[in-house]
Amino acid sequence: MSWLFGINKGPKGEGTGPPLSLPPMPPGAEGGGERGAGDRPAPKDKWSNFDPTGLERAAKAARELEHSRHAKEALSLAQMQEQTLQLEQQSKLKEYEAAVEQLKSEQIRVQAEERRKTLTEETRQHQARAQYQDKLARQRYDDQLKQQQLLSEENLRKQEESVQKQEAMRRATVEREMELRHKNEMLRVEAEARARAKAERENADIIREQIRLKAAEHRQTILESIRTAGTLFGEGFRAFVTDWDKVTATVAGLTLLAVGVYSAKNATAVAGRYIEARLGTPSLVRETSRISVLEALRHPVQVSRRLLSRPQDALEGVVLSPSLEARVRDIAIATRNTKKNRSLYRNILMYGPPGTGKTLFAKKLALHSGMDYAIMTGGDVAPMGREGVTAMHKVFDWANTSRRGLLLFVDEADAFLRKRATEKISEDLRATLNAFLHRTGQHSSKFMLVLASNQPEQFDWAINDRIDEMVCFALPRLEERERLVRMYFDKHVLKPATEGKQRLKLAEFDYGKKCSEIARLTEGMSGREIAQLAVAWQAMAYASEDGVLTEAMMDSRVQDAVLQHQQKMQWLKVEGPSPRSVVTAPGPDT
Repeated sequence: MSWLFGINKGPKGEGTGPPLSLPPMPPGAEGGGERGAGDRPAPKDKWSNFDPTGLERAAKAARELEHSRHAKEALSLAQMQEQTLQLEQQSKLKEYEAAVEQLKSEQIRVQAEERRKTLTEETRQHQARAQYQDKLARQRYDDQLKQQQLLSEENLRKQEESVQKQEAMRRATVEREMELRHKNEMLRVEAEARARAKAERENADIIREQIRLKAAEHRQTILESIRTAGTLFGEGFRAFVTDWDKVTATVAGLTLLAVGVYSAKNATAVAGRYIEARLGTPSLVRETSRISVLEALRHPVQVSRRLLSRPQDALEGVVLSPSLEARVRDIAIATRNTKKNRSLYRNILMYGPPGTGKTLFAKKLALHSGMDYAIMTGGDVAPMGREGVTAMHKVFDWANTSRRGLLLFVDEADAFLRKRATEKISEDLRATLNAFLHRTGQHSSKFMLVLASNQPEQFDWAINDRIDEMVCFALPRLEERERLVRMYFDKHVLKPATEGKQRLKLAEFDYGKKCSEIARLTEGMSGREIAQLAVAWQAMAYASEDGVLTEAMMDSRVQDAVLQHQQKMQWLKVEGPSPRSVVTAPGPDT
């Protein structure tokens, strides 16, 4: 009916708005449409601002409407609008109540969140307080332990000082007793000597007379014994000569005794050589895998393990170039098949710089083929002089008694197998070389001869004629050096560090990259020098305070090794052409 009476209310909810968090209040919801507490205060006189023109217009409109034919429709429409406004006011009132309830629930949620944060902070503070108290307790416990340790060390030091003082007092007492005893002994000896001298002076005449009488009796006894022996010998010889049966028996007995002594001497020599060839080891052999009877009796467990061990790969632990590896593998296969078929072994010469794996491959070749190996050095032959021939024959006699076959490896063979035409070789060494040539003139099914040398050009021509195959062991190239560095790094550094059985630890860095870098820096080094470098790394770790091998320590040791290698090469240049320059030229093996 607002339009009917000319009252302009303006937009919905104008002047009756609640706080920002609530929806607008409907007019008449609180005290018949009065304004809220947040609006401006109502005037003291409610009729002071009243405009009567509105009522006049409403009265005029009512009169016009009363005379109109649509008065009933207008009245019903006004009623319907009034009901609609009341419904809208009720819905807004319900929305306001819902907003109030939502605000209350939001306040409860905020309070719960604040309470949860408060509990969390209190829990954290309790934990921090407990940790701090635990830390203080640990510190107090550590301080107590340190104090107890200091007290123990102080007590131990005092005990040691007391023991040392007691020991010093005991030592001083013993020394004093020994000094007094020595003085008393000297006084006693001096008194006895003085008394003996006095007695001898007093009894000198009596003693001389006793000596004279004893000498006369001894002389008379000897003369009578000589007379008696001469009489008996003369009578016995006269009786023996007159009896021809006794003479014949005596001659026959002496003859048989001489024959027995000579036979026993020769039989003993033959038996000794047989026993030495079967059971003993020749003096020239420095190392062998052949099992003797004495070794089996001394070390039965180790001998049984060696007998039950399986054949190893010929190249296990040996790093060579691909072409050389293929060639030596063929040699290993051929040697093993020769052993199985009981055929004749071939003689091999391995030459090259020292430390390139010649001795190691010879051992692996013997173990791979199921043979025994024996290692002798050419430098041991020359000092033997005249005994060299006999010792050389003993070696080959001992080799021919092997049931499994023997790989006879002669290291530094050029030391005694050099050219016989030169004047540097002695007669004894020449005779020993002739004995060696005599025993190796034909191939054998009992032993295989493997020679190793750094200077093969010094061999006698007859030695070259007995060689069936020559293999050059050159210095390792970059790929072989990297494999060697990795292998010895794993063996001497990485494996002991990971097992934890030794005082050795390894710092964190890229091991593979470091091994590749070291392989590039060690150009010209042999496999033995690289192995010595890995052992030096291990020694540096042992010498450190914490036992940790760092990358800087490895680099410093590599630099030292490179400088040492360069110094060795300079020495070789001063001496003349080195063996390395002779054998490292490109060839089918390199």
